[in-house]
Amino acid sequence: MNLQIGIYASPSPDSLRYLLDAESMGVDSIWVPEYWGYDALTPLAYLAARTSEVKLATAIVQLGARSPAMLAMSAMSLQKLSGGRFILGIGTSGPQIMEGWHGVEFTRPIQRTRETIEIVRQIAAGDRLEHRGQAYEIPPGPDQRGIRSAADPVDVPIYVASLGPANLALTGEVADGWIGNSFFPETAGVFIEPIRTAAQGAGRSLADVDLTVSVSVEFTDDIEATARRHADGYAFTFGAMGSAARNFYNDAFARQGWADDVNAVEQLWRSGRRDEARARVPIEIGLRTNLLGDAGAIRDRLRVYRDLGITTLRVTPAGDSDAARLETLGHLLDAVADVG
Repeated sequence: MNLQIGIYASPSPDSLRYLLDAESMGVDSIWVPEYWGYDALTPLAYLAARTSEVKLATAIVQLGARSPAMLAMSAMSLQKLSGGRFILGIGTSGPQIMEGWHGVEFTRPIQRTRETIEIVRQIAAGDRLEHRGQAYEIPPGPDQRGIRSAADPVDVPIYVASLGPANLALTGEVADGWIGNSFFPETAGVFIEPIRTAAQGAGRSLADVDLTVSVSVEFTDDIEATARRHADGYAFTFGAMGSAARNFYNDAFARQGWADDVNAVEQLWRSGRRDEARARVPIEIGLRTNLLGDAGAIRDRLRVYRDLGITTLRVTPAGDSDAARLETLGHLLDAVADVG
């Protein structure tokens, strides 16, 4: 199994040259995030018109921010515009974003994900939309008839961003791919085994789920300083990427053996002691969740991901300019070719 490389894109015309160069170098996919700034879909429409071969994916669109039908319409439009290169990456986000930004109550996230997938697939297949679920009832009453899409049917691959056991199981049961984060290869079973078990329970196998993982990439001989810098960045994740009651990233790290550390960092961050919070993140977290080191070390690490069955690495290459990022990307693609 060969690893593929995807890169993240910012919604800026200034980054177009970088993205086109990355496509010509052999990058397999471009992933656009969505948080509380720009949306993930509009930039991909722009890129669909300017690229020719690279896959175009959302990582992720936030469920609840759009109706399932609106999401299906956008996905079908992008699939048409891109000539079949679009991947719909979805995720529940969390209460901080859904309630504090979208004003949508964060309830039954797993059920909402399941039903959204069912509805999007029903619409994309050209079926009449009739759905009776716990999160959505379409149409909302017995006297109304569902509508069939006026667009031609199209296949829309759906990937799910999941961290918790129930969402990972749902991914294995129904999704075409997994958008993974907070991932240590040393404790990969925390994520992969629930996906595998659920896939097998649904009459599928783990091979039916495209496994993608996010990493930063930096070629360096100063591994300690580099890992320390990447570890510092996790203080924001542990301290701010959740509500006071729940942080899904922290839960994922806790299940991999880092509970005491992430709890300590969160408390320092929330008390305003930001520098102490950064220093409290173990350096191993920065090192083991990314690709850092010289070419030999990164090749060794790539083999670990490959042997685990990871199919795509969604990478953020180091560099303070597009030229520097392309240089890092070129070294990484060479390393991937060496690993095979």
